[in-house]
Amino acid sequence: MSAPSLKAKLDGIFNAHMEAELAGDLDQTLATMAPNPHLVSIPTMIGGQGPRSGRMFYAKRLIGQFFPPDVMFETVSRTYSEDRLIDELIISFTHTSKIDWMLPGVEPTGKRVEAVFVVIVGIEGDKVSHEHILWDQASVLVQIGLLDPTGLPVTGAGAAAKLRNPGLPDPFFNEG
Repeated sequence: MSAPSLKAKLDGIFNAHMEAELAGDLDQTLATMAPNPHLVSIPTMIGGQGPRSGRMFYAKRLIGQFFPPDVMFETVSRTYSEDRLIDELIISFTHTSKIDWMLPGVEPTGKRVEAVFVVIVGIEGDKVSHEHILWDQASVLVQIGLLDPTGLPVTGAGAAAKLRNPGLPDPFFNEG
């Protein structure tokens, strides 16, 4: 398959999946997935393995609470192979609602969050076979006020700013 048609195919598969998630449509989300999917939110270890567990994850932890209404997705890069795509993105939102897959047990804080994510999406045929979702949980916790960064090598929203502008100074190294 040529590179443009491979990209179009994988984009179409993943975009249909994301649209169903964002629309809060459990059955349509699951219809975009392979028969034996797995999902892992790495920092929280929340996800599902197989059709039953995957359905439970979506029904109890994601659909209806994926992100608050003001969520913005800013793609930094997307990489393709025959059976997966990898997104590097910045996700911004105001923590005005429960986000159980990302912040389990944390009540909305009303704080603005900007975090760097990496999402590895496996593709099997024309379905999503897996999602591995990684983000810097420490930077999120700093931004919502649950982690004091004093004396720690964590930055809060600075990580997203540095990704957008690699020329920003290193906050932990004084070149002078």
